[in-house]
Order: sequence, then structure tokens, then C-alpha cells
Amino acid sequence: MKLVFMGTPDFAVPSLDRLAACGHEIVAVVTRPDRPRGRGRKLAPPPVKTAARRLGIPVMQPHSLGAADFLDRLRRFDAELFVVVAFVILPRVVLKIPKFGSVNLHPSLLPKYRGAAPINWAIIRGETETGISVFRLTTRVDAGDLLFQQVVGIGQDETAGELSDRLRTMGANALTAVVDGLERDELTSKPQPDKGVTRAPRLEKEDGRIDWTCCAASIRNLVRGTNPFPGAFTTWRGEYLKVHRAEAAHGAGLPGEVIVADGRKGCVIAAGEGTLAIEEVQPAGKGRMSGAELVRGYRLEAGEIFGDAARNSE
Repeated sequence: MKLVFMGTPDFAVPSLDRLAACGHEIVAVVTRPDRPRGRGRKLAPPPVKTAARRLGIPVMQPHSLGAADFLDRLRRFDAELFVVVAFVILPRVVLKIPKFGSVNLHPSLLPKYRGAAPINWAIIRGETETGISVFRLTTRVDAGDLLFQQVVGIGQDETAGELSDRLRTMGANALTAVVDGLERDELTSKPQPDKGVTRAPRLEKEDGRIDWTCCAASIRNLVRGTNPFPGAFTTWRGEYLKVHRAEAAHGAGLPGEVIVADGRKGCVIAAGEGTLAIEEVQPAGKGRMSGAELVRGYRLEAGEIFGDAARNSE
């Protein structure tokens, strides 16, 4: 079966590699245009483009999926199936091109967590399991008929980045098996349930702001679910402070109050309910450090207030 692969980030690379390794004829890769990155803001290729070049596959980077020249070139590849992983929403005109339609890999148990950030929101909302789904693409976002699903547990300490690393490998294997099954005409699809639909919108920086009036468990889930992007943060001494890792602790105090500041044991902050030991933080313009290093390096003291409560008391 002739395939066109569409994807952009690191999450999509194992799927492209796996499909190629299994002998599928990938006639082209479609990915996002190069973007400026780093301090120098130099143009850099997306990970899928780099992988496609390594595999010797032609690459297309359209600025518009509806552009006539892009559509003409896409049709000339005469692909039978489009395989999509972590890409933009495909317009109807693109979906109509392949003979056997388009399939998509999505890292959630659809219809839960439809949208751009399913891994993050599953952790933020305290889920203990998620999964991978392979489904047929339609014009409705993440709503097409299911071809495959697998439940995956979420570790108690697992971050979004760590879970993504696991799911992208598992997803690559599942996606390849689905393409194999479609090629042999062995698969049947089933509609997604009408009930249980939840959304997973794209995360913005402000989504990582810690509200210390929330319970400690919810804050810890936010820290895990926004690691590594966009990152959980709080305000402290008029600056932003990123919180990379935190654990449940004992004690009581006002929301955002430092109740333990020990150069050896570290830093404990009270929440609306419960407390958190801050294991790894990053002050503005500095590298990562432990909570104990923050206490020693910045002379953090018990009684200081983190977050909005500190600003409101000024």
C-alpha cells in the first residue's frame, strides 16, 4: 500500500520509522514549515522532516493545506492511504484524496481527551490510566470510527514528557499493525461512543500557573502534567519560579506559605488542602536546582508566601 505520512513533532518520528522499517511504501512526508528556534532564532527543521531526510523520503512543507499547487502535487503521489500523527486538522479536500482514507494515531482513549494535548490533560486531571487510539479521520476533530485501542496505566510520578515517550513507541507499533491490517482487509471499525467525550485543548503558558488555594494533589498533578511544556510556575519575590517536581508532604499553613525552609531537607509549601515538598525548581534566568539548594542559595525562610497571595498582600 502506498502511503503519505503526515506529522511534525518528536512524537511522530517512531511511527514514521516503524512504518518504513516494516516495508511500507512511504511516497512522501508532509510536515510543518521550518521555524525559528533557540536564542539565535535560526530556522530549524521539524523532527519529522529530519527523519524523512534520513530515510530518503520526499518532504512537503506547505504553508496552506488548501493551496492548489500542494494539492496537485499530493494527488500525483497517488497514495492509497494517508497516515497522520500529531499534525494539523486536515481539510475536507485533503481527506477526499486517498482511496482508503486517512488514519490517525491519538494518545488517549477516545472519545476522552479529544484535542491537541491529551497526555497533559489526562495527568493534570488526575487520571490513573490513558491509552492509544487509532481511528479513521473525518472532518470532526478526533471523532472518527475506531480501528484500535489499548489501555495504558499512568505512573504515580510520571510526567507528561515521560508518558509521551512511552506512548509514542507503543503508538508506533499499534499504528503499523493497523496499516498492515488495512492492507490485508482484515480490520473493521466501530463508531466512538456518544457519551464520555472530553476535551484536551492546546496548553498555553498561563495554564501552568499554580493556584496555591487548590489541594496539594491537584497542584502536583499540574506540575507533572505540564512537565516539560509549558511548565508549572509560581511567583516569588516578584519573579517567576518554575516548579519541575513536587511531592506530597506533611504540615499545615496558609495557601502558598513556606512552612519548612531547611538547607538540608528542602522546602515545603502549604496548599489549600495538604502541603507539597518542592523537589526541583528553576528561578528566572537560572538553572534547575533542588528545593534545598533554593533554600541555601536564596536564603528562603519559613513564612514567605508564594503565588498570588504574595502579590495581593503587597
